[in-house]
Amino acid sequence: MLDLLLQSSIMQRALMAALLVGLTAPAVGTFIVQRRLALLGDGIGHVALTGVALGFLTGTAPVLTAIVVSVLGAMLIELVRERGRTGGDVALALLFYGGIAGGVLLIGLSDTGSNSTLMSYLFGSITSVTEQDLWVIAGLAAAVLGVVAVFGRELFVLCQDEEVAKASGLPVRFLSMLIAVTAALTVVVAMRVVGLLLVSALMVVPVAAAQQLTRGFRATLLAATAFGMVSTVGGLSYTMYVDVAPGAAIVILALAGFAIALTIGRFVRRSRTRESIS
Repeated sequence: MLDLLLQSSIMQRALMAALLVGLTAPAVGTFIVQRRLALLGDGIGHVALTGVALGFLTGTAPVLTAIVVSVLGAMLIELVRERGRTGGDVALALLFYGGIAGGVLLIGLSDTGSNSTLMSYLFGSITSVTEQDLWVIAGLAAAVLGVVAVFGRELFVLCQDEEVAKASGLPVRFLSMLIAVTAALTVVVAMRVVGLLLVSALMVVPVAAAQQLTRGFRATLLAATAFGMVSTVGGLSYTMYVDVAPGAAIVILALAGFAIALTIGRFVRRSRTRESIS
């Protein structure tokens, strides 16, 4: 199967993009889930749609405008959550509605963004990833993974307990912004692979699957990235034989992995309980 994937340059680029997204999205998602902001990726994805539409409207690269708008939107939602009286869930809802409405409005004003092109950003089009797209994805993925590697310990403390992080003297506001910006970059990394409407699933589902089988944070992070890479490469491979959208296949495979992990996790926990009783 791997030989078939590597026969054409198109599939080579698709495979590289899938691996990068499968590694990056769950790595960031582990911190987001730990902080109970599982829907943050969804909200940023809606804002990124406005960025894509802005790119169509202005005749610039949609990926670049999506990066700018997504980062600004992520920072805004963090400010609203921190300073305002609006709760995190309400702030995310505002991001949802504003992002999707802005995207639809700008697409309506644009003459360059066709429905098929817009659909490729909404639901992914991994086989249309160009060499330039791959370089952008690789650069963003390197930046995201660099943040995780450098600030991983501080981000873990923040996600565990914000009050403890403050008492420890950590720059809580900076770290909170860093998580938001990193999530925004991850959304842009993954939008060509799974699409803006499904990107949050790849940030959350592998982490949820890993949590069924692991205990420590580091083990969860490593297992989540493994689940993510298996899901992206497996979903891409499946679409070689069945004509379905790669993004949907990747997410369905991730959900199947979660179901399997849930079953195994329950079995292991019951076995441990019986051993402790006996």
